[in-house]
Amino acid sequence: MADKKKKNVPPAAQTYQAFQDKRETKRTVFTNCVKAFLVGGSICLIGQIISTLYIYYFNFTEETVGNPTVATLIFITMILTGLGVYDKIGQFSGAGSAVPVTGFGNSVISAAIEYRTEGFVLGTGSNMLKLAGPVIVYGVFSAFMIALIKTILVEWGGL
Repeated sequence: MADKKKKNVPPAAQTYQAFQDKRETKRTVFTNCVKAFLVGGSICLIGQIISTLYIYYFNFTEETVGNPTVATLIFITMILTGLGVYDKIGQFSGAGSAVPVTGFGNSVISAAIEYRTEGFVLGTGSNMLKLAGPVIVYGVFSAFMIALIKTILVEWGGL
């Protein structure tokens, strides 16, 4: 199939394609995966350290420490994004910095920074939740549906 398409391409385009193939940067998939794993794992390690500090110094339990830990990670991400550090981490690690909850915080604050010149209400306020809004809505809706199903199963199913 590829040869058939190549035959219909003019010679100048074939020459350009060969030139482009020589110049194209080869993606190192293994290296990118290792970088994503190390950065994502480091973010998770930092989250675990924060959780342990909250449990040890602020008398949280393992059941209650999750929310303040997530809030702290998002706050740290927002500070690093504002300083331009988190963007460099994201360029280095790719999905390793986008998958954890810090990627969510980065997307929220990046939109706010991008539209700050349009004002606080119409710029920052309305565009900050462009990405976060649907995530929050679907998260709340799915949590409601799961709670509803669990309640029905417990009440009527006797589980």
